[in-house]
Amino acid sequence: MDTSYPREDYLPMTSRKQDTSPTVITIGPSVVPRDHLIWSIFNTIYMNLCCFGLVALAYSVKARDQKVAGDIEAARRFSSKAKCYNILAMVWSLLLPLLLIALVITGVIHLSKLAQESMDFFNYKLFANDDDGK
Repeated sequence: MDTSYPREDYLPMTSRKQDTSPTVITIGPSVVPRDHLIWSIFNTIYMNLCCFGLVALAYSVKARDQKVAGDIEAARRFSSKAKCYNILAMVWSLLLPLLLIALVITGVIHLSKLAQESMDFFNYKLFANDDDGK
């Protein structure tokens, strides 16, 4: 017994006529670009150092307007710029506090060493004066 699927002997008979409609081939996907509006709003409100978040927000709004207008290429350009400015705002906003923390830590370490050396200097002078007075 043959159990292969699909079984051609049970298929209904259909007429096989030629399809005369033209074949449509789409070249490249028509992907609608993202406008990164939420990310831009986040960068504008919470991490707006050097106004990169505000610039990203402006490009995001332009990208959304162009997407609604139907100009996909312009929307893609504005979306790319908005993404770049959002990345720049995030890196700048995360890097600057880390740099400041590193500077404060190295400054504290340097000041503690300087204080220790000055205390050693004054202790040496005090003991040197005590020896001269005897």
